Amino acid sequence: MQTYGKANIVTGLLVMAGFMLYGFVLIYLRDFAPGKEEWIANSLNGDHFEARLAHVHGNLFAFLNIMIGYLLLRLPISENSAKWVSITGLAGLLMPIGILAELVLGAPPYLVLVGAVSIIISVTWLGLALWQSNMSKTSSL
Repeated sequence: MQTYGKANIVTGLLVMAGFMLYGFVLIYLRDFAPGKEEWIANSLNGDHFEARLAHVHGNLFAFLNIMIGYLLLRLPISENSAKWVSITGLAGLLMPIGILAELVLGAPPYLVLVGAVSIIISVTWLGLALWQSNMSKTSSL
């Protein structure tokens, strides 16, 4: 039985909770914080736009990891494919974390790029592994 997937689900849920809380911070800044008018006026560019990108991609990539993990636990794909789909899915979380690191720490965008490539590889690999699994079943009929 495959053991991959649970880490994606657990990590996805925890990362989603974190980015949901971050979303509440953004709501506070937009609606309740002193100087909210200035925040709203700058929300379509610069740091404010990056903050929103991190929130959206953090939740999306967390959800993708939950989905990836569930599918890895349920679908008949090879152990090797499951391992690498899981690892690259988790590495995909580097994208929203990298956006936050750019915003807060002034970090270069390397984590963003690594995360973006990783999540694309993960989802593509999962699709191809499942397709290959289905093809091998139909070819043996």
